[in-house]
Amino acid sequence: MIVFPNCKINLGLHITRRRDDGFHDLETVFYPLPVTDALEVISAPVLTFNSSGIAVPGDAADNLCIRAFRLLQQDYPQLQPVAIHLHKHIPIGAGLGGGSSDAAFMLKALSSKFQLHLSEASLMDYAAQLGSDCPFFIPNRPCYATGRGEILTPLSLDLSTCSFLLVHPGIHVNTGWAFRQITPQTPAYALQEKIMEPVDTWKDVISNDFEQPVFREYPVLAAIKAAMYENGAIYAAMSGSGSAVVGIFPKNKIADIRWDASYLVYKVS
Repeated sequence: MIVFPNCKINLGLHITRRRDDGFHDLETVFYPLPVTDALEVISAPVLTFNSSGIAVPGDAADNLCIRAFRLLQQDYPQLQPVAIHLHKHIPIGAGLGGGSSDAAFMLKALSSKFQLHLSEASLMDYAAQLGSDCPFFIPNRPCYATGRGEILTPLSLDLSTCSFLLVHPGIHVNTGWAFRQITPQTPAYALQEKIMEPVDTWKDVISNDFEQPVFREYPVLAAIKAAMYENGAIYAAMSGSGSAVVGIFPKNKIADIRWDASYLVYKVS
């Protein structure tokens, strides 16, 4: 079985409260894009994980795909071992949710492969145990997210008349550091309402709280965003806590911008 976990972008992101459990409450809009990894799951004598493409850091035994398998196996001991191969194409540590997507798609693949017939709600409950934005990739449709990112309200947001440019300059922004730079506050506008207005109204309204401290620390990210606007973007912003920057352009009108050769660049028409 092969599935193709896709990335997400954040459209607006506000940190609203520091919780007693050490996490933060936030609000954001998740929007899926078809930049994908490839995840293969086949029956095998023992549980294994290997990867290709962009290097996946850390111990393979702690990979989210392995953790997803073991999480389901606790409740479904009949799950037989599988060999997992992940071809990594979504940049890691970019604010695009690639690891979370891999974990969520692993849950869905296992449910299908072993005929567990898990409901969407059940899969989302499992996904929430793996990461704050993992549940989004179960329904995998535009959502307004609150809580830690796991409380999802579907949105009828359709950006099919737009094209997207994702640029990742290889910078890794430490998420814990980024959160420590933010003073939580009540947003100045209702994101859930403003996001439904035309995209060309977003530039001076819809914001990401992480941009100010992250751009101060990594000015190249601000320069990427500025270059997008200078070359015709309707809207541009950093996704999540970074460091991918997303530009939204009129359909099939992404500018041919000359980026540093080391940057990872993805176009979605």
